Amino acid sequence: AYAAIRRYLDLGNGLDATALRAIGTKYICLLNPTELNRIDPSSLKLVSLNHSTCSETTKDILYAKAKRAFSGLPFPPYYTLIEPYLGGAPAVDLRALSTKNVNMNISTFVTLRRDSLMSLTPSEVRGLLGINLPDLRKWQNKSPIWQWVRRQKQSELDKLQIGLTGGTQEGYINLAKPGYQLSSSASLGPVATTLHLPPALLSSFLLMSILS
Repeated sequence: AYAAIRRYLDLGNGLDATALRAIGTKYICLLNPTELNRIDPSSLKLVSLNHSTCSETTKDILYAKAKRAFSGLPFPPYYTLIEPYLGGAPAVDLRALSTKNVNMNISTFVTLRRDSLMSLTPSEVRGLLGINLPDLRKWQNKSPIWQWVRRQKQSELDKLQIGLTGGTQEGYINLAKPGYQLSSSASLGPVATTLHLPPALLSSFLLMSILS
């Protein structure tokens, strides 16, 4: 089957809905950027591609194709169709969605692009998750939520009112040590060292970290 797909692509053919159904989720991750760019965006209205195990580049390309295909639709139909492709969404698009009452599932949230997720504020996360916000606490000790929590001020996390802990206190900085385990039988996730620094010294420390 893959040999036939390879020959079809080598002949320079485009990828419409029929071709995408033939390729399916089994082979979509094997296509290179040039081949992915042959996808007709309108075909994504007819076939849904599960690209959760694909590379970041593939996710980015498919998201851009899906956004173009569904952009003329109103909410909530637009969100229903774009949700499977959000793993390639840039932060600016996620911020826009956070104002649309989309009630994103936590299973979708944890598969967002890492750089996009890390740039979101607690307020924006509240807007994205909506009624599913309490599910965030179940993930607070798991990646990538643990890393996101450590970047936030605890005072901002407290405003979510779901019991999230692990943010930084005023005048503190968290130094994460990923992969540390307290026992061989159970992992408690990454452990962090917290330093308390005077404001002036804290600013110097951050400046040195940026320049290094």
